[in-house]
Amino acid sequence: MSLPGAIELPDGALVRGRGLRNPTPEGTPDYGLYLGSPRMRRAVMARPDAPSWPHEWVEWPDFRLPRSPEHAVAMIRDLHARAAAGERVEVACGGGIGRTGTVVACLAVLAGIPSGDAVAWTRAHYNRRAVETPWQKRWVARFPHVTSAR
Repeated sequence: MSLPGAIELPDGALVRGRGLRNPTPEGTPDYGLYLGSPRMRRAVMARPDAPSWPHEWVEWPDFRLPRSPEHAVAMIRDLHARAAAGERVEVACGGGIGRTGTVVACLAVLAGIPSGDAVAWTRAHYNRRAVETPWQKRWVARFPHVTSAR
């Protein structure tokens, strides 16, 4: 059974994207990948609805790229492997659009979408405003061969 709100990637894997500033939706994931600053992490983890399931954080400032691209790529690959294995997974950032959309686009690449088409696919299947900045678009276009944030 999938998580409410999950989308299906081209390879059949399911993933839910969401915004951490929104109330936690129904359905408990088996694993979550969360994107944000240390400050956001502290704020989210102090809430009563903080993730109690296994999860990982990637330091990724709003409207930017991850602080450690290598770590982010490894975590995105891991998230895809978990989803492909049938785990109920989610990815989330503050608003659920830019950073989360960027990860969803990267997951689409891992699921078989050409990297040059992944942003359009994500906007059609996840959120029409996903992947908000030119540098996030470039990062997706170079995924999974990202070795630096520039």
